[in-house]
Amino acid sequence: MLQQTASKRQKVALASAADTTALSALVKAHEAGLADYVLFGQEREIASVAEAAGLKIDRKAIREVKGEKEACGAAVEAVRKGEADTLMKGRVYTRVYLRAVLDREKGLRGRGLMSHVFIWEVLHMGRLIFVSDAALNMYPDVEQKAAIVENAVKAAKAFGLAEPKVALLAAVENVNPKMPATIDAAIITQMARRKQVAQGAIVDGPLALDNALSEEAARVKGIESPVAGRADVLVVPDINCGNMLAKAYPFLVPGGEMAGILVGAAKPVIITSRADSEKSKLYSIAAAAFVWRAGA
Repeated sequence: MLQQTASKRQKVALASAADTTALSALVKAHEAGLADYVLFGQEREIASVAEAAGLKIDRKAIREVKGEKEACGAAVEAVRKGEADTLMKGRVYTRVYLRAVLDREKGLRGRGLMSHVFIWEVLHMGRLIFVSDAALNMYPDVEQKAAIVENAVKAAKAFGLAEPKVALLAAVENVNPKMPATIDAAIITQMARRKQVAQGAIVDGPLALDNALSEEAARVKGIESPVAGRADVLVVPDINCGNMLAKAYPFLVPGGEMAGILVGAAKPVIITSRADSEKSKLYSIAAAAFVWRAGA
């Protein structure tokens, strides 16, 4: 991924830049030819963090701003005006960061629904898995879920998947009137079949997690589906399911890394947790480069 994105540099605006892992990831992205940067925050704090981590930064790239809210606002403004290509979260609460992104007058809202996509690098499967929405839309209705599918498909296609396979997840793979997630999945599946949503993708659901990812589990349960066992995209019912699923991956899978990006905004937006590793943040910068180039 890093090699593929190094041919053209994006400029990343890091909001509240006095964050060791985010700053280190951005400096490494710069050294790899992946990105240039602009750093928003207090110069003294940013320089101190860089020095403590042994990072060489261009102090001319620092924009002096006091306060997390102000740093986020200034970084968003730089991206909105075209002074930077991509927005990245530093040492700041997600709610403060998103408030600047979602501001109706000064933010980075796109024309439709914005949603978050986690990207897993699953080495033993030899492919990437896209998980959405696990960070932004809390309890989406069926219309919003259809838009989340659209955004996730755009992200997957930005990575070169010609026809992404989308699994609409629920606790069970059968439609159950008492389980709304299964009803929503069935509706969106039918919408996709009639080409009302996610054209150029294969969509099916409801599917449980095991039979979405394991062909053997699908065979044992007698599920005949072009998606079962081969899903590229996992669309979750709500933020609770999605966030727990996505964040479990790097802790439970040895060497498991993931990236996090916002799709559907006017410009690429990187959202990672403050607890995410340097590698995850570096991969998020690379993921944003794919989305930036594809215009997704």
